Amino acid sequence: MIPRAFAAFLVLLPASPALADPAPGEGFDVTSYELALTPDIQNGTIAGRETVHLRALGDGLQRISFSGNALSIDSATLDGASLAANVRGGVLTFDLPKPLPRGRTVKLELAYHGRPARGFARSAAALYTSYFACDWMICAQDQFGDKAAFSLDLRVPAGMDTLSVGRQVAKRPGPDGSEIHSWKAPRPYSAYLYGFAVGRFARASDKAESTRLIYLSDVAEAADLKQRFAETGEMVRFLSDKAGVPLPVAEYSQLLVEGNEAQEAATFSVLGVDSLPKNVDDPAEDWAVVHELAHQWWGNLITCTTLRDFWLNEGITSFMTAAWKEHRYGRAAYEAELDVARRRLDTARLEGFDKPLAWEGRYPTLKTRRAVQYSKGALFMDHLRTTLGEAAFWSGLRRYTRAHAGGTVTSIHFEHAMEKASGRDLRPLFSEWVFGEGAFPEAEVAGRR
Repeated sequence: MIPRAFAAFLVLLPASPALADPAPGEGFDVTSYELALTPDIQNGTIAGRETVHLRALGDGLQRISFSGNALSIDSATLDGASLAANVRGGVLTFDLPKPLPRGRTVKLELAYHGRPARGFARSAAALYTSYFACDWMICAQDQFGDKAAFSLDLRVPAGMDTLSVGRQVAKRPGPDGSEIHSWKAPRPYSAYLYGFAVGRFARASDKAESTRLIYLSDVAEAADLKQRFAETGEMVRFLSDKAGVPLPVAEYSQLLVEGNEAQEAATFSVLGVDSLPKNVDDPAEDWAVVHELAHQWWGNLITCTTLRDFWLNEGITSFMTAAWKEHRYGRAAYEAELDVARRRLDTARLEGFDKPLAWEGRYPTLKTRRAVQYSKGALFMDHLRTTLGEAAFWSGLRRYTRAHAGGTVTSIHFEHAMEKASGRDLRPLFSEWVFGEGAFPEAEVAGRR
């Protein structure tokens, strides 16, 4: 993923100082999000209604918090009782009428409108979202471990095309010459993977194993889309074999837009024209399509529980990009891709920054985070491959993927899968690369070996 830059923020409203603000998503589990949105392409705004079903994780939950954004909350109720919305320090909070006991499930209903500050890109005739889902809806952006069901009704002008998570399950007439397109996710996903697009798109399609491949764009014709995404089917077959799991979606869409976008979402990707190869069979530029496709397994199907283990999303997919290049173009292309990772990590080290992959601290820049969790993560995967050998390495990756499909993971889960596949004690290796010397988290291992 390549998230967009941050901008702007909210008006601070008064709130009771009696309670410390919990982090967004802390203390509760969201089971489903149900949205009805009206995006305005011309003005770059959105109006919506949202129903969030959530469950208290402990006794006495008194305040629920979500990621702050630039939306104005028009109304909020919890099981029918009105709530006041408060914003402090980039966190949107609601004080509850009374504390919730552990396990209690409630329904939060919201209405809002506004111009999202991030994750909302548009052209003259189209609009699409990118990464920052909690800027155009109410959710907790960094609660990767909280996967929830997702459904979306998009109200758009009649004749418009839409794209969102999963499949379009219905289309019906709306008021004032509009249409309502209903989308539903096939399984629970983390909130940062939600997204949608609206526009008038050229369309082409293909088939890879049991998955329908759909190519959409407002900047290219159908024949061009077929050519640009011609390798997708072979990529699906390659990644399915290495994962030991078929592409876990019935339909996978790739939306081609202007610029250099490269962003995965649940069941689709957004790709900029400038991120794709300008020449056919150019291994130096052939990365964005396979990287974002690989996230459908590592990142989307299997998701790191917290940002600490984000390398499991990005390091594995960066490595799989190199592995695809080896399969498609030969060993030199694999080494060239890893050389890019080495240079990025070397740059961070020259600037005095290098950390274990599962480091919990603050990264000074997004560039340095990527140097560690993307590039060093890919290099660790290559080191594991060399150390364990081909059979054990790929067996371990398949074991990890199959065992945790649909769930969330930490680095311990990956280490455990690799140990099982290789029959080796990998604690020293993981201590060196992942956890840091002398910092192996034995408490996390308890009960898992």
